[in-house]
Amino acid sequence: MKIRSLALASLFVVSAVSASTVSITENFTHDPATDGWQAFGDTNLFHWDSANQNLAVTWDSSQPNSYFYHPLGTTLTSTNNFMLAFDFQINDITSGLESDYPSTFQLAIGLLNNGEATGNGFIIGSGYQAADVVEFDYFPAFSGYNASVSTPIISSENNFANIGFDVPLTLSPGVHYHAVMTYTAINQTLHTTLSSNGVPVGPLQDTTLGAGFDDFNVDTISINSYSQAGQDTSVHTNADGSTVIYAGSVLAHGTVGKMSFGTPLPVVNVLAAAPGNVQIGGTTNWIFTLERTADFQSWTDVSVPASGVNGAMTLTDTNPPTDKAFYRVRADLP
Repeated sequence: MKIRSLALASLFVVSAVSASTVSITENFTHDPATDGWQAFGDTNLFHWDSANQNLAVTWDSSQPNSYFYHPLGTTLTSTNNFMLAFDFQINDITSGLESDYPSTFQLAIGLLNNGEATGNGFIIGSGYQAADVVEFDYFPAFSGYNASVSTPIISSENNFANIGFDVPLTLSPGVHYHAVMTYTAINQTLHTTLSSNGVPVGPLQDTTLGAGFDDFNVDTISINSYSQAGQDTSVHTNADGSTVIYAGSVLAHGTVGKMSFGTPLPVVNVLAAAPGNVQIGGTTNWIFTLERTADFQSWTDVSVPASGVNGAMTLTDTNPPTDKAFYRVRADLP
């Protein structure tokens, strides 16, 4: 008989400094306004679709900064662990709509500082007038440039964390995507995963704060339709003699589905382990699932999702293999 080897990995670590416990889950099964969601700017860009149980969103850069948002009730900094997850779909998207703004511009979902983001001086397009941002951005392709995804963190002093653009990465119209953004304070890193129907998309590059980054202060979950105003609309000449205007614009329609936010992240303590069984110290407000892999390339759910408890709980592989297997524990918000 072959022996199954057992390995365990926790997805989360605990922050040395914890914020207030906050857990927000929005399924859009009923009017989100009754759950504390609000709209700012051009409120017509956001519409709750009661039939499809999602939020219909228009990202229109020709309009002023507009947000569909929910206050966290606390302020997060680089010392706090947190996770934001959301489902979304882009139905149609066009960039470079105006002659003065012929390049690309972003669709955004993430975390903001509400007081700053709703002020007159908050200009995302200038590159130095949009403080305290942690978000997921998608830039559609334009004029020979590939589409890309980025996950910027901008400090209170408008410093950018170390970030890369995932290029090329095109998000297809009509496809359902699920994004999970997890920030861990111990390594000051934002790790983001993107999937479609359970199949990974990417991978996406991590964002790290790095030396010289002062700090961020965010207090609001927000779906963001940014104004294109404030960009450089000058004509620039490339080395080959061609010209380009970097200012961009976008018009897109889509939907945002289930959104979940949690802080602090759960601490998963492994109390005991045997082939196919893991006993952990759970945390309330989270759902735990045992995952299994044989190659560390793909993971499969192998236990029944279980609600966390104040105490020990056991996750069991319902169909353990006869060969070796490696396990990890995943935590999700309800």
